[in-house]
Amino acid sequence: MTYARFTVAYWCLLVAALLPFACAALAKWGMFGVSARLGGYDNHNPRAWLARQTDWRARANSAQANTFEALPFFFAAVIIAHQLQASQVRLDVFAFVFVVLRMAYVIMYVADMAKSRSVLWFLALLVNVGILFLGYR
Repeated sequence: MTYARFTVAYWCLLVAALLPFACAALAKWGMFGVSARLGGYDNHNPRAWLARQTDWRARANSAQANTFEALPFFFAAVIIAHQLQASQVRLDVFAFVFVVLRMAYVIMYVADMAKSRSVLWFLALLVNVGILFLGYR
């Protein structure tokens, strides 16, 4: 009996899937113990509460949305590359680089470094396209 192993690229899928939740937690950071009447986190109406946030909290929430948007293409690219029997080492490296770029993207987004954020977004997109074509013959 053979067992499939969980590749680095698959671990990267898990990290990428959890990244939006980290962004959401960041947007809500420090507001859980504060009364909703005093502007604290409102678990009864979380989307409206997040919509009222400004500055870094609003940017963290926007980073969450963008990170969710990037997931389908990344997931599909990694799965397709695996199915096409792409070089596992290359796939693992590309997937790791994608996740690192997306993490740096979130940091730049929250820090309001728009140009750096846009460059990182574009680089991550290029890496993702690269992942998709790793198995192309």
